[in-house]
Amino acid sequence: MPLAAAISSLTAPLRDSLRPRKGDLTRAAIVDAALAIARRDGLEGLTIGALAAQMRMSKSGVFAHFGAREELQRAVLAEYASRFVDAVLRPAVRKRRGLARLQAILDNWLKLMAREIEQGCLMISGSIEYDDRPGLMRDAVVDIIRGWTAELLRAIEDAKATGELRADIDAAQLAFEIYGLMLGFHQNARLLRAADSARRARAGLRRLIEGALTPPASARVSSGRTPSVSRRAVPVAGRKARASSP
Repeated sequence: MPLAAAISSLTAPLRDSLRPRKGDLTRAAIVDAALAIARRDGLEGLTIGALAAQMRMSKSGVFAHFGAREELQRAVLAEYASRFVDAVLRPAVRKRRGLARLQAILDNWLKLMAREIEQGCLMISGSIEYDDRPGLMRDAVVDIIRGWTAELLRAIEDAKATGELRADIDAAQLAFEIYGLMLGFHQNARLLRAADSARRARAGLRRLIEGALTPPASARVSSGRTPSVSRRAVPVAGRKARASSP
């Protein structure tokens, strides 16, 4: 399921259960404050009482917008996923279909994760909180992560279709390795506070993509293969990002 569909599925019950009201701005402010708490304390650390105290509202006032704690948690997760799409995927789809778009996705994702070292990433923390806790929240986190993986797979397959990545590349394996590298980056930077985490993540991404590129025409001729699409020189995660990274 693509990420946009996962977000829509997550928010549909909330949209259906809430009548239009004048308090939409208040509700948005509550979700924003709740997201900040969830980034710091996790989705399970999000309570109506703590949120009401931070918003200087009564608990009943918060309940007027969210009938239950789980409904609030789901709204927060949906808001996080929507912001993730806006920061990572939406700018990338303006790029040419193929390798340029894939690299824009990786560049945007790495930049967002670098910012989230201090803020906290709900996709990662949520996967840890709910990996062995069946229920609606676990299902919601799974849908978001599967949706994002589907978008990453699509970008890889598009780059194969344009001839920029080799036709024999296992897209699922490449997506798995990219995702694993991002998880390693997060742990190395957030838990271990390693100063070289971003540099190492970029080097890992560069090596993964360069290893998947279609070889130059001369190399294919010398190996007895018919030349087709020439290799394009594309710096993974962007040279500009290296200059401005933490």
